[in-house]
Amino acid sequence: MKALLVENLGIAVRQLREKQGWSQEELAERSGLNRSYVGEVERGRVVASVVTAQKIAQALDVSVVDLFAQCETIARLRARPSAPPALRPSSLPDEDGRR
Repeated sequence: MKALLVENLGIAVRQLREKQGWSQEELAERSGLNRSYVGEVERGRVVASVVTAQKIAQALDVSVVDLFAQCETIARLRARPSAPPALRPSSLPDEDGRR
């Protein structure tokens, strides 16, 4: 369950970042984090602390509550058999953008 929560947070961060039209570098700069760390969060490879989630949420101009609500929405969508391929477990891109 922890792994799915971490993946869902990554998907939510990526979706919100892309909605802003930002690169990972832009989000990293605005949140005070390292670009590679932002990439690790988006790929679900690291467990972000609550403080880190707050920094990311503030940079994205959403509340941390809304960020985690997005995670719950993603979890419900991923649980459906008809989940879009981009939301299926293990469909997250690696560091080079490969799935």
